[in-house]
Amino acid sequence: MNQTEAPRESLSALQPAPTIAVSALRPAPTMTWDEALVEAHRCLMCWDAPCTRACPTSINVPQFIKRISTGDLLGSARTILSSNILGASCARVCPVEMLCEGACVLNDLHERPIQIGRLQAFGTEDVVFGNHNPFEIAAPTGRSIGVIGAGPAGLSVGAELVKLGHSVVIYDAQPQPGGLNTYGVANYKMDMATAIAEVAFITSLGVEIRTGVSVGSDISIDDLMETHEAVFVGVGLGGIPPLGIMGEDLNGVEDALDFIADVRNGSAVVSGQRVAVIGGGNTAIDAATQSALSGAQHVYLVYRRGREQMGGYPHDIERALQQGVEFVHWSTPDRIEGSDSVERLVCSRTELTTDGTLVVIDGTEYAIPVDRVLRATGQAKRTGFLGTLAGVETDSSGRVIVDEHHRTGNDRIWAGGDCVNGGKEVVNAVEHGKIAARNIHEALLASVGI
Repeated sequence: MNQTEAPRESLSALQPAPTIAVSALRPAPTMTWDEALVEAHRCLMCWDAPCTRACPTSINVPQFIKRISTGDLLGSARTILSSNILGASCARVCPVEMLCEGACVLNDLHERPIQIGRLQAFGTEDVVFGNHNPFEIAAPTGRSIGVIGAGPAGLSVGAELVKLGHSVVIYDAQPQPGGLNTYGVANYKMDMATAIAEVAFITSLGVEIRTGVSVGSDISIDDLMETHEAVFVGVGLGGIPPLGIMGEDLNGVEDALDFIADVRNGSAVVSGQRVAVIGGGNTAIDAATQSALSGAQHVYLVYRRGREQMGGYPHDIERALQQGVEFVHWSTPDRIEGSDSVERLVCSRTELTTDGTLVVIDGTEYAIPVDRVLRATGQAKRTGFLGTLAGVETDSSGRVIVDEHHRTGNDRIWAGGDCVNGGKEVVNAVEHGKIAARNIHEALLASVGI
């Protein structure tokens, strides 16, 4: 047997996963087996593993890489997925430059860090997208948990709980499950088909997902609480609010996340257009880069401060610049002009005063000729819905207040993901789900407060 065949042979002992309701399309391999072997053998297998410490889900990076190097692809996948059930998507969408790869000791030696993200994708592909279940599912406990939201936090808590023998039903208002992994990740990082295929893996473990079901509308909160013994809230954040300037009702003005979703489902047409993206965070950078990659004639990223104050990751900013995105710093939009559709974005220059206050400079108005304007100035909190959950409190920023176990003020409700942290990475939401699942399991078995 040659080394290329070894990992495929190691999967043969697994039983095929149950038939799933979500149709899955396996993505193209991220690495060849030879490429993976070469990269895996570069790893120094550090005993203190700074890469593991940098991972919010604490994946044992040296262990999963070692197992790739010895041909144990099943063992590698199990190591990754035991810590991060969404390890396949996180391998693609995580800012590894800021996390595991950024912590690699090879950086200190002025060498290229180990390509941990690509190895993680390689290590999970045959299991996650190969219709296999690498886990032993515990005997049924007879306990039922309802999850609101099929995003990363909801999928994580659901998978962890079914592995422990509990029954889990996830309710999501969208037609497809996956949350931002499905609708909000720029296509150049991970396409929609890959996100849906990973969800199919989650359902193969035994998680039930009911899409097109809005809690509070299609099913009442009271009915949900009566049906399930515990509830996890993973509703994420809402849309990007209007800027409050004239012209936002013109054709061509939209939420940047809606634009990304349209690109993912193939309905967005941006080729030949001039696009302005307003904002300086990761969503703004993604929307700008995606516009450029989708064939836009010219892309402007308009931000009211300088590059040093931008919230976007440096490596993503560099990628946008390489794709030809023009950064327009120290500018704020005044209005959008056009007849029926967008024709120009009118802005004014800004500056910081000596006390650090941002002000608009009088008489500096200018226009940028554009056909499309994308808002990427931060998502709204779901305070309206959260306010209907008895005992669930939010802070002054609209984030759900939880304890160290992600339990809310209501003893039967836990929460995690963006609705708790205000908007971070997929990997952070996965960790929230893990923490909550452990506590829900303990509470259900002990029947404490339930």
